[in-house]
Amino acid sequence: MSRIAVKVENISKVYKLYDSPSDRLKETFNLFRKKYHNDFYALNNISFEIEKGETIGIIGQNGAGKSTLLKILTGVLTPSSGSYSVNGKVSSLLELGAGFNPELTGLENVYFNGAIFGFSKQEMHEKLDKILAFAGIGKFVNQKVKIYSSGMFVRLAFAVAVQVDPEILIVDEALSVGDMRFQQKCFRRMRKFKDSGKTVLFVTHDQGAVINFCNYVFWLKDGEIFQQGKPKEVVKKYISFMAYGSETIDEPKKKDAKEQPTGSADKQIAQTGKMIGWENVSECSSFGEGGAQITGVAMYHEGSTEKVSILKGGEPVVFYLRLKINEYIENAGVGISVADQLGNNIFAIPSFVYDFKIPALKKGEELICKIKFIFPEIKNGKYCISTAIAEGNQINHIQHHWLHDVYFVEISNNDLKYSLGHVVIKESEFDISFLS
Repeated sequence: MSRIAVKVENISKVYKLYDSPSDRLKETFNLFRKKYHNDFYALNNISFEIEKGETIGIIGQNGAGKSTLLKILTGVLTPSSGSYSVNGKVSSLLELGAGFNPELTGLENVYFNGAIFGFSKQEMHEKLDKILAFAGIGKFVNQKVKIYSSGMFVRLAFAVAVQVDPEILIVDEALSVGDMRFQQKCFRRMRKFKDSGKTVLFVTHDQGAVINFCNYVFWLKDGEIFQQGKPKEVVKKYISFMAYGSETIDEPKKKDAKEQPTGSADKQIAQTGKMIGWENVSECSSFGEGGAQITGVAMYHEGSTEKVSILKGGEPVVFYLRLKINEYIENAGVGISVADQLGNNIFAIPSFVYDFKIPALKKGEELICKIKFIFPEIKNGKYCISTAIAEGNQINHIQHHWLHDVYFVEISNNDLKYSLGHVVIKESEFDISFLS
């Protein structure tokens, strides 16, 4: 028996884009077959195989082709070219509304979907109690689906999808509309589904879920497979791309550049006076008096040249700021502030608080400031780091340059479910080095 659950060979999906409705008519009735459209490739020559029992994550920006691919695999769309095969009964949860008749009640839609999967009314009746218990929408099951909220709809749709006992479960981004409790319930069910040796295709923007749940991931970009491989490695590149516009943003190499030194980031600074991999901060939102400018930032695992993108929490890290001084500053201070996705400040590390004295800075000087600390164990999620250089003291100071959201990290694989208030960083180390 074949171990292949899904096989895709050179699939493309092309849409014709017209500048105006009249161009469509002109092309239809043109005797000389003149082309009035532009081809848009929603998918472009996609090929892969998925073995039975694998859990596959599919990530990418909006418009990358993720939903188009899933619609082809579920038979909702036909490819423009190429072929695919799906070996096993498929149950899918695509975009909201797919497969449900809004004029029918929730209960009628349960039986309707069961019929699509080949179940008799009696068989679906036997499954009904489990479906309704999982969905948890109460009396609304007897109301028409068109009045459902998005959360109510996805509850019922997912309950039906998992109770029809498929061999392959395909889930698009629909789960993102559910509340946290229901999402956890769905993931527990999907994990049970996975542990039973069945196949899961999972599209999501939740990179933490991809790392924790999937054993392989495809990154789609512009209709093509841009990267694929182990979830943690691909997600690290994806986070960097989403934050900074490329997989890695390194300083451009000169034509006569020598081989780069090895070792930690600190050793690189000592050997070269600069460091590989400064992040581009030119497009970050900022404010300040302009007496100094932050020209680059980077964050590395301590003693390593590996940039930080995904953490569990509790690891030692080093945050670097590259500074250019535009006027004399007698009492300078630097620091970072870390916030969650909602903008809530989680912790801050200002040098003023830790009594680190920066010597007077002169116009034209350039330096690198290093902040070493243990990244705290906080709940899973995405976090952004802002940074600043100021003048004065903890109570009274002016901001010379504050940069919002210069660096992004993701916390994953820890067991914390909640973060309670502001986190205090008890110990940190500051250091500076001047560039000649």
